[in-house]
Amino acid sequence: MQLCGNRIPQGPLLHRFGGILEDELQNGQELQELQKRAEKYPCASPRWLWGSKVSLIVYDPDYMKVILGRSDPKSDASYRFMAPWIGYGLLLLNGQAWFQHRRMLTPAFHYDILKPYVGLMADSVRVMLDKWEELLSQNSPLEIFGHISSMTLDTIMKCAFSYQGNHQADRYSQSYLQAIRDLNNLVFSRIRNAFYQKDIIYRLTPEGRWNHRACQLAHQHTDRVIKLRKAQLQEEGELEKVRRKRHLDFLDILLFAQRENGNSLSDKDLHAEVDTFMFEGHDTTASGISWILYALATHPEHQQRCREEIQSLLGDGASITWDHLDQMPYTTMCIKEALRLYPPVPGVGRELSKPITFPDGRSLPKGFLVLLSFYALHHNPKVWPNPEVFDPSRFAPDSSRHSHAFLPFSGGSR
Repeated sequence: MQLCGNRIPQGPLLHRFGGILEDELQNGQELQELQKRAEKYPCASPRWLWGSKVSLIVYDPDYMKVILGRSDPKSDASYRFMAPWIGYGLLLLNGQAWFQHRRMLTPAFHYDILKPYVGLMADSVRVMLDKWEELLSQNSPLEIFGHISSMTLDTIMKCAFSYQGNHQADRYSQSYLQAIRDLNNLVFSRIRNAFYQKDIIYRLTPEGRWNHRACQLAHQHTDRVIKLRKAQLQEEGELEKVRRKRHLDFLDILLFAQRENGNSLSDKDLHAEVDTFMFEGHDTTASGISWILYALATHPEHQQRCREEIQSLLGDGASITWDHLDQMPYTTMCIKEALRLYPPVPGVGRELSKPITFPDGRSLPKGFLVLLSFYALHHNPKVWPNPEVFDPSRFAPDSSRHSHAFLPFSGGSR
């Protein structure tokens, strides 16, 4: 395969109807196949899907640095199936609209806002742990991802959406979480199916109708959150009390922006940002925490060291605070190593807005689709020796690595 005068490794022979990735998608071995590619072709390899034009899967840190240092738009081919679900908020927006929304929402992530959230997170975790204690006393099986998703949704509702109380047993929250699980599976299933690529066909299928119902359930939850907060702001004195706050939370920033300049933020824009952040704010966090606990459970010697470190810091009853976070070096090392092995964001797509040249001289033209595989990057033996071994010492304070060797949540401005 010749691209702009420099050879990109060809990879496996292509089948007539779409190439090697078709088989990878159909047999459910995508991640394993990516790992094999990284072992054989250390920087990148081409990909065909359903007879479409060629794209390039990238898993080299130098390549990652160049691509993520640009402002290329996200690939519509990779993300358009999510649009009916989360709309065009920060995750799917591109160009000037993305910059405007990002600038508007940046104050919601100021350190002074985030610090008090640690206490709210601890409260949500305590509710979850109490539930676990009860289930374990009954010798009940424990599928932790569902419980952790409830906890992270409860946390994001309190921290970003001005919600009060415990929502881990709330029927609206549970209905929303089930809809999100369904939508995650449905979107991935659609990507895997050649016959579901056209919207007009997909809408007529059982999965397409299921997707529509799940979107409605998810939107009912976020609509309810928005309406409740709007009603609260209509109460006497509440609006002025919020105005006097030094920092506003995520939802209040959106509502005040719409109140002060309705032309800059439509109802559709507001709902898209809420749908996006409600999903992104709990789902990737729940995935990351679940895999961290799995990694520790399967490596009990490291789990014990983490437990001892935390107990020596907090004792038996103290609640964690912001100041404690940088006093747990070994636990932090284990968290990072788990996120290396199991990145919550396994990859993203970019469509090149102009030609690109990589440090090794290879180049790609404008319009080319590039898929950045963080999973393959983290399992690339050229970047991480013995990549399948759980080794927290990789992240010891005195260790060094390429700036773009570890990207569990992506990188760059996007």
